[in-house]
Amino acid sequence: MIRGRRIALITNQTGIDERGVSDIDRLRGPAATDAGVRLVRLFSPEHGIRGTEDREHIASGIDERSGLPVISLYDAGTSAPPDSLLRDLDAIVVDLQDIGTRTWTFVGAMLYTLQSASRLHLRVIVLDRPNPITGSHTDGPFLDSTLANAWPTTASRQGRAYALYPMPLRHGMTMGELARFFDDALALHAELKVVPALGWRRSAWYDETGLPWVKPSPNMPSITSALLYPAIVAFEGSNVSVGRGTDDAFQRFGAPWMNAAAVVARLDHDRLPGLRFEVDSFTPREPGDNKYGGQRIAGVHISVVDRNAVETGTLCAAILSAIHATSPDSLRITAATFDLRFGSMALRQAILRGEDPVALMAPEREAARRFDDRVRRFYLYR
Repeated sequence: MIRGRRIALITNQTGIDERGVSDIDRLRGPAATDAGVRLVRLFSPEHGIRGTEDREHIASGIDERSGLPVISLYDAGTSAPPDSLLRDLDAIVVDLQDIGTRTWTFVGAMLYTLQSASRLHLRVIVLDRPNPITGSHTDGPFLDSTLANAWPTTASRQGRAYALYPMPLRHGMTMGELARFFDDALALHAELKVVPALGWRRSAWYDETGLPWVKPSPNMPSITSALLYPAIVAFEGSNVSVGRGTDDAFQRFGAPWMNAAAVVARLDHDRLPGLRFEVDSFTPREPGDNKYGGQRIAGVHISVVDRNAVETGTLCAAILSAIHATSPDSLRITAATFDLRFGSMALRQAILRGEDPVALMAPEREAARRFDDRVRRFYLYR
């Protein structure tokens, strides 16, 4: 696919082979040189080329190890590669680890690249990776179509790499399958090639692959965090800490004003499958979201006892319901930020009115199953 070609690579620290060797090194090594491959530049997504940055406005620069220019695709949000840096290429290779949630901006970087490459008739090669939280589970809520924007920022509309398309919160697809789906759904007609992850099966969790877990972001320390992330990420749009600045981000939440015992009691009453909740105060250390740094705050820790039973959308709804019911005067929500990640203004409003979160989410789970049937033709794995 790349023999004798001039290429660029979109990757970060997750772009390694099964032995832990970086794609950057592989594409500059003897085999690539003998094949006439010329890797001329790198593009980096959110968190930078090494995955250590937990902020916006990541600057472009030079990769110290390879000496190649690194062009950041993350300034005040995810952006598309500039056309001027694509026109001299024969192909662009994308290798990024998705985590199975529609709010993950690496998918936006891939999609924006696919759109630009289609316009320029440039080949895109996606090196696929397993969905770490399996390809056999989907879960709502769906992203409301009025919130979605599959295209990069323009003068008239802000890009939303974390809210691309009306799809379930947990989509059950891999990066390569998403590329195939978006190419069809958006009629891009790109010259797209996907290299499958050999041997992966849809039901497999990442720790069943034998591959090492490489943190795709500074706050994604484990597969458990990746599983619970879709349930907790919407609270980035609130005055609730999601555990940033701790060793188990997205496995806990809290605030100084929160009645943790009352929240746990309500969550226990909801009987959410596969989960256990414990009162557990914590201290965020230099959190990237600047919430309660250095303060000991009341918190709840989420333990996963059966990961195949967890319903992340329902968990998010139940947490919102429990916090609002127990501290209605203290909880603050930035509605747009919350809704773009949770997916639905109407559902958020219904929860805050006091409706049963478990009952509200039942139709969303069914819609997610129908989505699974709809996209099955883009699957690369059984």
